[in-house]
This record gives sequence, structure tokens and C-alpha cells, in this order.
Amino acid sequence: MAFCTTCGAQIPEGVTACPVCSRSAAPGTVAVQPVAGGLTDNVAGMLAYFTFIPAIVFLVLEPFNKKPFIRFHSFQSIFFAVAVIAIQIALSIVGMVPFLFFITFPLHLLVWLGSMAIWVVLILKAYQGQMFKLPIIGDMAANQAGV
Repeated sequence: MAFCTTCGAQIPEGVTACPVCSRSAAPGTVAVQPVAGGLTDNVAGMLAYFTFIPAIVFLVLEPFNKKPFIRFHSFQSIFFAVAVIAIQIALSIVGMVPFLFFITFPLHLLVWLGSMAIWVVLILKAYQGQMFKLPIIGDMAANQAGV
């Protein structure tokens, strides 16, 4: 089964246009095929965003590491988590300077809220079968995944 990259609706086999939004479904759709254990590509891509462990497991295990869709989401998950951790560490270091704590504390909260919002969007897009790329991290993940 495939999903429309525009609206996320399910597209029946053999149909070239989305029945919901009427856009062409051929170039951007991702076919969702079950892999070992009945786990489909979109569910595996979604699970890659839950901590580092599933992403690393999907990159190491045989049936999953052959699928570009799963590899892309695993790499993007790892790169996104590393970027958020690096930003939080940098803010913590800057916050050690006297009186800058009052500036960096709200920034910590903004980074955390923003990363949670982006994380939810990434999970939803992966579940819909879309390869949603973040601006810099997505290109790096696509290069690593061979997409």
C-alpha cells in the first residue's frame, strides 16, 4: 500500500492519482511493504525516532538496513538527536557565565519545546510514508542512506 506525499491519504494499488487531493501519486509515494515480523516500512521509520536504540538497531539488522526509507529515518533521527544535544550543551556552557543564566534558561525551554514539536512532526511524516527532510540534517541523512 502507498500513501500520498501531499495529504497522507492511502492510495490503492495501481492508481496514479490520490483519491482525496487528486494530485499525481507516482513520483513521491513510498510503497509500504511488510518486512520481517510483519513490521511495515512506515512503522519502522516511525519507530526510528524513539531514542537512539531503534535507529541503531534498524541500521544494523539485515532486513531493515537494506531499505532506503528506514535507513533515511534512522540517520535523520540520530542526527537530529545529536544536534539537539549539542545545542543544549552549548547553552549550558554559555549559561555558566554570570548573569547569562537568565538569558539561556528561557532558550533551553524554547529549544526543548521546538525539538519536541519537530520530533512529533517527524514521527507523523514517517508514519504517513513520507521522507520529510529537515533543512541541513535531512540532506546529511539522505546522503548516508543513499537516497
